[in-house]
Amino acid sequence: MDWVVRRPHPALRALVERYIGYRQHGVTLDVHRGLPSRNVTLIISLADPVRMLESPALGLDARRSQAFVGGLHTGPALIAQDFEQAGVHVEISPMGVQTLLGVSAPDLAGQILDVADLPRPGLAELPERLFEASGWARRFDLLDRALLTAATSSTTRRDPPDEVNWAWRRLVSTGGTVSIGSLAEDVGWSRRHFSQRFARELGLSPKQTARVVRFGRAAALVRTRPIGGLAEVAYRCGYFDQAHLTNEWRALAGCTPSVWIAEELPFLQDDPGLAEPS
Repeated sequence: MDWVVRRPHPALRALVERYIGYRQHGVTLDVHRGLPSRNVTLIISLADPVRMLESPALGLDARRSQAFVGGLHTGPALIAQDFEQAGVHVEISPMGVQTLLGVSAPDLAGQILDVADLPRPGLAELPERLFEASGWARRFDLLDRALLTAATSSTTRRDPPDEVNWAWRRLVSTGGTVSIGSLAEDVGWSRRHFSQRFARELGLSPKQTARVVRFGRAAALVRTRPIGGLAEVAYRCGYFDQAHLTNEWRALAGCTPSVWIAEELPFLQDDPGLAEPS
């Protein structure tokens, strides 16, 4: 396994969290579960096209794509895996989707689009350019350049309201454990108005977003194999108990944590990029 992580150009860091380059040989797990995440995900394959499988949670049919973007979602995205695979994984903040990709976060929510279908022609050229580049540093530089060009040439940039931006950052910083009522009170809106405006900007309600953020924190902690096991993960992530954690995994990952650990963790535990950024 070969994993490389880099932060984007400083001018992009409000829009993009990080780049993860990966190359794997000898993959024997046939299907990978793409777990819900607090980020919109851009994946560019540097090997064979990625094969998305049917996923009731996302309403997808089987499809092949050299590069695709997946919006915020509340269920697993099932991806067929090849014996050898390589590519780049870009984590985009929901706050930066409109600026970088030319579509809104709600338009992407629960969807997966081929990069060629986005109103950003420069992004469609990335698979070939990254494949021809020598080394991860050069590939990440090309990503910086392409995304900076998309951001600076955007005619559709529309920053979310400050109240929504603040609430988003608060949800992330608390690991999804802050109450929605207190968020609405802090920004000075009614809970109903806050929920409507938030969903209009992200495509998920504040409650759904909190669940996804908390789940992402739990998934990152599971990968560290804490001494206290799943009970410790549940406690540290704000679940009522281990049973509550397991129920959330069934709903959001399509399996229990134990099944996911047995299936996926052997292929992921050496990946430094899979811990959530602070």
